[in-house]
Amino acid sequence: MNHPLHRLALAACTALVAVSSAHATDYPLTIVNCGVELRFDAPPERVVTVGQSATESLYSLGVGDTVVGTSVWFNAVLPDYAELDATIERLAENDPSFESIVNKRPDLVAVQYEWHVGPQGIVATRDQFHELGIATYVMPADCDTKDNTTGGDGTRTAAFSTDAVYKGLTELAAIFDAEDAGDALVSDLKARESAAIAKAEGLGLPGDTSAVFWFSSPDSQIDPYVAGRKGAPGYMMDKLGIHNVIESDEEWPTVGWESIARADPTIIVVAEMDRRRYPADDIEVKMDFLKTDPVAREMTAVRNGRIVVMDAHAMSATLRSILGLETVADALATLDLPR
Repeated sequence: MNHPLHRLALAACTALVAVSSAHATDYPLTIVNCGVELRFDAPPERVVTVGQSATESLYSLGVGDTVVGTSVWFNAVLPDYAELDATIERLAENDPSFESIVNKRPDLVAVQYEWHVGPQGIVATRDQFHELGIATYVMPADCDTKDNTTGGDGTRTAAFSTDAVYKGLTELAAIFDAEDAGDALVSDLKARESAAIAKAEGLGLPGDTSAVFWFSSPDSQIDPYVAGRKGAPGYMMDKLGIHNVIESDEEWPTVGWESIARADPTIIVVAEMDRRRYPADDIEVKMDFLKTDPVAREMTAVRNGRIVVMDAHAMSATLRSILGLETVADALATLDLPR
């Protein structure tokens, strides 16, 4: 039970058990979510999730029994929720259809990304659901301090903060009349966040320690999707005292390997995922490329084995971002870094 994924799920379960008070939501509840005012007269009873972050947030708050359909998965569900998740229909591993969601007759659709359900949503707009009497809730981490009208994965207008994750958990807890569980979960995650930061601070890293986070690539010979400076990986690097060699404010810009190699990051963090939308979703494809490409293999991080494997979903702005922070902090303590 020492794996970070198990620790995260176990912490959520322990937090639920530990709650002794009864802080009830006062309905009707009104929330402004990503610029849209929502009103809830009672806890939702049937929920469809579009995005793994929304799914795991509800599971972690102990209201997973309301979920009747899920979609958009990057990695396996947190281990302690595998049994529950196996009983819930997956409408799609990636993008669900509007019809498949409506057919589940939800009273709430909980969403991870606005590009799925938003002003230009590829699944639907929020208005399309609202016209049918179906509420929508978008995780604040994808709209707070972010402009999703720029196309692709959007552009950060200010640096991501885990405050947006905690806001989402707190608001969902209120919507579902589970505020005590939300408070306990957020408290635990904040403690773990602080511990990971303190661990890195204690290492005395050189001031020029740098990194690049590689999420995926449409093809191994095409410029990779790497983390911009203001997303979740940028937050991790900032908190741990690491410089991001990518200067873009885009969430996941494409940058050529020649440019990355010139920056010569101290560490390369690569995403491991179960999704197979692109060839480089496969971690083995990434590792093979780094070791065989004539440009990539000459980078200091590759030659010195400073490659950190991270859960792909932790690279997104989700509650797993705290897991990602722990992953990098733990790796920094074991890597042979220049002093």
